Amino acid sequence: MANILVVDDEEDILMLIKNSLRTDDHLVTIVSEPTEVAKLDLGIFDLILLDVMMPAIDGFTLCGQIRHAVDCPILFLTAKSLEEDVMYGLGLGADDYLTKPFGIGELRARVNAHIRRERREKRSILYIDNVHFNLSGKELFVHNERVMLTKSEYEICEFLARNRGQVFSKEQIYETIFGFDGKSDSTAITEHIKNIRSKLHTFDIDVINTVWGIGYKWSQ
Repeated sequence: MANILVVDDEEDILMLIKNSLRTDDHLVTIVSEPTEVAKLDLGIFDLILLDVMMPAIDGFTLCGQIRHAVDCPILFLTAKSLEEDVMYGLGLGADDYLTKPFGIGELRARVNAHIRRERREKRSILYIDNVHFNLSGKELFVHNERVMLTKSEYEICEFLARNRGQVFSKEQIYETIFGFDGKSDSTAITEHIKNIRSKLHTFDIDVINTVWGIGYKWSQ
């Protein structure tokens, strides 16, 4: 089951898609007025379907407005099949498109394939607002730009992020990252945190907070 948003100015199309996707037990939210999308909590959706040809805001423009706020797949529903239109839409951050008229079987299959792929990928990716961790590659990204961290800096960030909101002392962080056999001491954590903050400051974020007299926590 997935939570899906469908935006199309044609009520008949909306109901057809809603009823079809509910066959696969998906929760489906339909919106006929694209200007209303900005009022929604887009983070709850696992996939978004956008019609291209809509009044007030077309699907291309809407995709450009919301792509920064969501990391789920976005699929276009379009009568436009010219290669330049397709390439333009994908360049805005869409993941796929279906050309109208489309078969219901194809719609369901395409939606379910994207949801399966997204869930496989997210097992190795940790998202926290505008920060995400590639857990298998040991990489941290802010706004999809990689932050160049050392191995130790990355490990500290991942540990704090996985336990966000919880406060850890320098000693606890040190023992978790380096173990009891580490060749330095917990004061090294202070320097690592300083370096991490400096690098993240370049991206205008401040997510590691000092809790005076206790330690540090990931605050995002």
